[in-house]
Amino acid sequence: MGIRIFRAGSPRQRNEGLRLGTVRFLPRGVRKKDYARLNYFDVWLPVLAPSRGLVRWAMSRKEWDPRTKKAFYARYSREMSATDARQAISLVAALSRRLDVSVGCYCEDPNHCHRSALLRLIREAR
Repeated sequence: MGIRIFRAGSPRQRNEGLRLGTVRFLPRGVRKKDYARLNYFDVWLPVLAPSRGLVRWAMSRKEWDPRTKKAFYARYSREMSATDARQAISLVAALSRRLDVSVGCYCEDPNHCHRSALLRLIREAR
């Protein structure tokens, strides 16, 4: 069993398993019953998304240079050390030991996205 990342709305891949949407906002114009059918996610888990403030800070950066990336991941990791997020990470890590699980969001580039850091945090918790 394993843990992977995906982009919300992208076609499902083999062995992707349960898709967890780690996004702050639900997809616009999509009915709740259609999230899974349209390949967004099976379960919405916003507690693992970056805060609005952190997203706003990241979007205000002109470039995604190494310093910005490092600062973003440090801030996100701090947010994920809060009790609710830490417990959710532990739950996802435990699930991934028994079944395939994928975490995703809307970002096109996983290298400029929280899901890469989240994947690392989940793997550390396994």
